[in-house]
Amino acid sequence: MTHLLYIEASPRKKRSSSIEVANVFLDSYREHHPDDQIETIDLWHQDLPPFDGDIIDSKYAIMHGQAHTEAQRKAWRAVELIIDDFKKADKYVISLPMWNFGIPYRLKHYFDLLIQPSYTFSYSPNEGYKGLVTGKPVLAIYSRGGAYGPGTGAEGFDFQKSYLEAILKFIGFTDTRSIVIEPTLATPELKDQTVKQGKELAASLAAQF
Repeated sequence: MTHLLYIEASPRKKRSSSIEVANVFLDSYREHHPDDQIETIDLWHQDLPPFDGDIIDSKYAIMHGQAHTEAQRKAWRAVELIIDDFKKADKYVISLPMWNFGIPYRLKHYFDLLIQPSYTFSYSPNEGYKGLVTGKPVLAIYSRGGAYGPGTGAEGFDFQKSYLEAILKFIGFTDTRSIVIEPTLATPELKDQTVKQGKELAASLAAQF
């Protein structure tokens, strides 16, 4: 059974354009792939341990080839469970709003836990950095209050899409697809139009995802 993991990064729920479009994708995906499993991680209701204390010491122990203490081992297990849950999926969908030109802090927290040496990437003098999550597609659904796409003059302020694509590439993703919903803080007519276009593209992409 194919396992799709949907990661939801907006706390606005029914008022969120990224979630609204993601739900259309998921509904269409279910119609075209009725035997697949869909798992949802709502980052605003997910237990994400603070990346400090024994957890950060555990990471540096791994990086320096040192054994974990018992306290570090127990703390690190919470990180391993998050990584295991992520890596067991076959396909990924991430919906996220732009916050202060970047991504929501809960999504950044999730990535800070997820991206660990020997788990999602490796390093060697011969190969350099190498992503370990490979051969899997990911769809990112972005929403932004303003317009930051090509020709807007504000491209340099987009640290949302550029960061997400860079971090996914770092851990091995090469099949990265996207839907951009912008500008959501424009007139109601323009917002409705861009959300409608996002929904149409989402429904279309779901059939072949």
